[in-house]
Amino acid sequence: MSKNDNSLENLLGSKCRVKIMCLLAKHNELNISAIVKKAGLNNKLARQHLNVLKKMDMIQEKNFGKIRIYRYKKENVKAKAFASLIDVWGEN
Repeated sequence: MSKNDNSLENLLGSKCRVKIMCLLAKHNELNISAIVKKAGLNNKLARQHLNVLKKMDMIQEKNFGKIRIYRYKKENVKAKAFASLIDVWGEN
């Protein structure tokens, strides 16, 4: 991931990433199946976007055996700002 990949444009330029971020901001934690179902994505596409969001440090992946849980990183300043933005826009 290059230096510019952690940009606001990279986050907001993807409808799928915005959907995933909105879901995780609302629910705090979800497994991959719930993200796929609620966001209307296929598994492979969801995983690609989740990996980008992890590299951006917006979410955290927790593994419990075969189960992967994705958590919204509220302690991250940028993630906290994004949550405020979606609250203002009423996306939750």
